[in-house]
Amino acid sequence: MSPSTNKPIVLVPACNVLHNGHPFHIAGKKYLDAVRLAGCLPLVVPSSALEDLEQLLQLADGLFLTGSPSNVHPSHFDEAVYDPALPLDPERRAIAAGLPLFAVCRGFQETNVALGGSLHQAVQEQAGLHDHRAPDAQPNEIAYADTHPVQVLPGGRMEALIGHAQIQVNSLHGQGVKTLAPGLRIEAVAPDGLVEAFSVATPSSGFALCVQWHPEWQAAQNPHSMALLQAFGQACRDYRDQIHPLRHDSLRDPET
Repeated sequence: MSPSTNKPIVLVPACNVLHNGHPFHIAGKKYLDAVRLAGCLPLVVPSSALEDLEQLLQLADGLFLTGSPSNVHPSHFDEAVYDPALPLDPERRAIAAGLPLFAVCRGFQETNVALGGSLHQAVQEQAGLHDHRAPDAQPNEIAYADTHPVQVLPGGRMEALIGHAQIQVNSLHGQGVKTLAPGLRIEAVAPDGLVEAFSVATPSSGFALCVQWHPEWQAAQNPHSMALLQAFGQACRDYRDQIHPLRHDSLRDPET
């Protein structure tokens, strides 16, 4: 059996959307491609009952929380909806369950809220903070282009992976960290001081990193993105070998 068939399984939660009056579960191809670049097999997970999620998590070797047109519902951090015109998806959940975790954009926000933090619902209206939203009505090549640097804090997981004190990132978010959840470590900040990356200070897995930007965009051409994805993929392989050794062994070529 080829080694390519023996990949860690990474759950990718789907978003809930309405199309022509019908509900759909969708996941962006760029996120699934990023999981594949990490050397893993993406498994798209629709909104599920808790008991179904428990069973799915037993299959998984990692969790990739994506960005989304929807926002984290403010009821999760005890606030009223600031702008009802923005899409919200209260069913989408961030559940790490000890799995290696990589989260981007909305997934970054979800993780902070799930662990007890809060968000600015409109970063651009906060005194001293910049407008981090993408420009209106622009093609993806412009919307996802690098727009500002982030300062990588010394001594953290990101510095160890990237090896640079500053990198350029894209910016496509209206919400942002207001209060960082307990147990999280800031890994990078924007020029206006907004938190752009954090890690779980004492993760139960070997990897728990969340970034506000979109490293999945043209990741194969971005060495910083590839460094993060490859580290995530290695953590998923380590988790698989530790937690699911029988499944790993069963996929080996019996003649090798």
